[in-house]
Amino acid sequence: MIQKKKVLIIDDDSRNIFALSAVLRARGFQCISAPGAAEGINLLNNDAEIGIVLMDMMMPDMDGYEAIDEIRSNVKIAQVPIIAVTAKAMVGDREKALAAGADNYTSKPIDVDFLTVILNEHLT
Repeated sequence: MIQKKKVLIIDDDSRNIFALSAVLRARGFQCISAPGAAEGINLLNNDAEIGIVLMDMMMPDMDGYEAIDEIRSNVKIAQVPIIAVTAKAMVGDREKALAAGADNYTSKPIDVDFLTVILNEHLT
C-alpha cells in the first residue's frame, strides 16, 4: 500500500497557505490548497491521495465547523483526518473543534514541530 503524504490546506488567507506549504514541503510533505471550504471539499472528493486536511476554522461563506460536518457526513471522505487550525485560541476552542469532528487541533501561530508530529501520526 502506498503511504499517503498529501496534505490539503483549506484557508482563505493566501499568506497562510504560502507559509504553511513552504514549511511542510521542506519537511517532506506534498501540499495542495484551497481558498475556501467548498473548494477544499471538492478537492477531497476528487483526489484519493489526500491523507489529511488542515482546516482553517474561521472562513467566510462556510466556516471550518460547517465544512467538517459536511466532510464527516460524506461516506466517501468521512474517514480523512482533519486538523482544526485557528487563530482564535480561546478557552474551549479545542474542545469545540474536537466535538465538531476534528481529529486534532492547533492554534496560530502554528508550532511546526507539533504539527509535524501530528501529520506523521496520521499519515504513516
